[in-house]
Amino acid sequence: MTDAQIQISDLENIISERIFIKIERWNLYLGDAGLARNLALECIGNLEKGSYEAAKLSLDSIEVKIGNGNQTIPLSKMITPSQISDLAEILENL
Repeated sequence: MTDAQIQISDLENIISERIFIKIERWNLYLGDAGLARNLALECIGNLEKGSYEAAKLSLDSIEVKIGNGNQTIPLSKMITPSQISDLAEILENL
């Protein structure tokens, strides 16, 4: 396993446990939703733009399928501002 693969896996695990979709009063962690790996890959790809910008761009680029998949919503629409900051902090510490 290469360093890049280890870094992506580590980032995926951290995202899985700390970042969640907020729906009403319910928190669905991205690991449970199956979105952590895609977000980790996007974040790694955008990291040269700075941690906060990478977090925002990455969340904007992930489309979440709703219902039977006929409609999608950007992940950024389901994440609270504090979660964006948490993701940026995670990326800063890579």
